[in-house]
Amino acid sequence: MKLFRSGVFVVAAFAAFALSATVGHAATPKDQLVIGTSLAQVLSLDPQQATEAKALEVMANLYDRLVATDANGRDKIIPQLAEKWEIDEKGITFKLRDATFASGNPVTAKDVVYSLTRLLKLDQSAAANFKRIGYTGDNIETLARAIDDKTFRIDLTNAVAADFLMYRLAMVVASVVDSVEVQKHVVNNDFGNAWLRTNSAGSGPFTLNRWTPNEIVILEANPKYVTGKPQLRRVVMRHVPESQVERLMLERGDIDIANALTASDLNAFKDKSGFVIQRVPTLGFYVLAMNASNQHLSSPLVREAIAYGIDYAGIERTILGPYGKTRTVPVPETLSEAIPSPDWKFDVEKAKALLAEAGYPNGFNLTLKTISQTPRVDMATAIQASLAQIGIKVTIQQGNGSDIIAAHRARDFDLLIPQTGAYMPNALGSMEQFSSNPDNSREANNAGNFVWRSAWDIPELTKLTDKASVETDPAKRSEIFKQMQNLFVELKPAVLPMFERFEPIVLNAKVKGYLGHPSLITRLEGVTKASE
Repeated sequence: MKLFRSGVFVVAAFAAFALSATVGHAATPKDQLVIGTSLAQVLSLDPQQATEAKALEVMANLYDRLVATDANGRDKIIPQLAEKWEIDEKGITFKLRDATFASGNPVTAKDVVYSLTRLLKLDQSAAANFKRIGYTGDNIETLARAIDDKTFRIDLTNAVAADFLMYRLAMVVASVVDSVEVQKHVVNNDFGNAWLRTNSAGSGPFTLNRWTPNEIVILEANPKYVTGKPQLRRVVMRHVPESQVERLMLERGDIDIANALTASDLNAFKDKSGFVIQRVPTLGFYVLAMNASNQHLSSPLVREAIAYGIDYAGIERTILGPYGKTRTVPVPETLSEAIPSPDWKFDVEKAKALLAEAGYPNGFNLTLKTISQTPRVDMATAIQASLAQIGIKVTIQQGNGSDIIAAHRARDFDLLIPQTGAYMPNALGSMEQFSSNPDNSREANNAGNFVWRSAWDIPELTKLTDKASVETDPAKRSEIFKQMQNLFVELKPAVLPMFERFEPIVLNAKVKGYLGHPSLITRLEGVTKASE
């Protein structure tokens, strides 16, 4: 719970690891898991605020939700704080197991109500998936209630089917926080946000020992965890932005897991004894976001020209490798509802013709913003080169996570490369963030909405998405999903999926029980490390 508990010891320990690595083969302690990664996007560890991928992985181990999705069978909802539940026509009733927070406070239905209320009243990007289906800061306390200490009830809105709500309740944003502990730290009606950004108040298998931005995250085992204390005493995530450095650290034993390697450094571990590679499908995408409020990008013809102006095959081959494969519809082709990708491929003459038809035969200038992170920097350079061939001159601006994410949410960009994930293992889970924008006005300030950030007004597609969200018949759902994809292509999207995204992870073979979660919320309580 305390931010800097035993931090001096940990820093000293890692200094020792680094020193030993210079004179011989290092080894991390058997009861500690050390992960080399990029922490550039970790801006907060408040589960009702943070939505960035690496922050989700941290928070997934600090907090439990009512339910979770299984990493093995992603379409399976499994119990977490709820031991069972009943679904009826009007809502869902959950029975909670006997669990305690790390503070020692019992987990009650009132904590669940407080957490969901906090999510909607904070009203930040994390609330987007609940707001989209009709839950708001004004109605949540009517729709979510504690029947008794161990019984929680949430009513359905008229905008969501029960199974789609269950998947949302399995998201990290629906984590249950210790209401008693958090309310001790409320300042100026901030729901404890200033404190919870850098502290933990959960019932998960670990607690937060320390987080230093762009340096290190340290998690300590929670001895009060409901299923027993984790096997690992400590988990350390180290910020290693240079891929070659991370590769060397893994090879010499300074870290146990590497998950921010370039494709070429990943290949160094292919078939290498003592290491295992996992390639985790996220059902998400690397995206080229175009700001439709830009005078050039407001034109569907220009957006289509850009879709033809990207060398997808070259980027996949030379940059992405195991990180992704070309796919320009925001539904992975492995899903049964997927339609084929359109014929958008690198075609200089067609792209130039479309620009001329739009009134820009001599092209124009744009700025492309990207986080300084593998593989997006190299993708940006490749996009710059290919768009130059069709007459669009692109200037690249790199930045840290906070700068680029803030620019995206403020519509302060021309082009930008974000990435998406999927909270449900179906077409809607992947596509909803590309196909829904209920209010495109700047006054709506709906920065949690992915499409709103690109100022792309899509009322017809939004209506179709709403229709899919309440449909319960599988065959009718599938048909709506296909209609959504076809309309998305027809509209020449301002949020262009370029590559289906995978997360390649390299593990020291001594690490046992680590299975990368498709939603990037890998749990670590069952992870162990074998002896030499």
